[in-house]
Amino acid sequence: MANIVYRPIGDQFSDDVIQLILPIQQIEFGVAVTLEDQPDLKTIEAFYCQSGGNFWGAFDGDTLVGTIALVSIGHQAGAIRKMFVKKEFRGKEFGIAQQLLEKLLTYSEEQGIKDIYLGTVEQLKAAQRFYEKNHFTLIPKADLPAYFPLMSADNVFYHLRLKN
Repeated sequence: MANIVYRPIGDQFSDDVIQLILPIQQIEFGVAVTLEDQPDLKTIEAFYCQSGGNFWGAFDGDTLVGTIALVSIGHQAGAIRKMFVKKEFRGKEFGIAQQLLEKLLTYSEEQGIKDIYLGTVEQLKAAQRFYEKNHFTLIPKADLPAYFPLMSADNVFYHLRLKN
């Protein structure tokens, strides 16, 4: 069993984040998204942290095996981005996705965030089951708040109301 360590990460991990996320998006799931479509991956601190959000990594030794990010979008709301776990580290055996989500939700509550939104793509069925298991509610795109930062690839949307 791997000894996974979770911690906030910044720009010094941009290359590791890109090397983790792009192959999952493009090769594993065939999502037509490029690095140019995601400039935030090169400016983690400016895009996520300076606005009141954060970006977390899960590490097996020195290897980044999972990520999750929170964009603070004002209105006591946040958006989950960049939730990815390396294929061989997925599942209940490791619990990495669950730990990453719990870090994000705890941080959100500490920041006074009451609503969490996210967009994903139709192909990511396991991700959808994961969010539903964690009490996220599937919502139509029309029900997203106007301030939600839409990603062009996303076509499935979720909402979670925090109890804080």
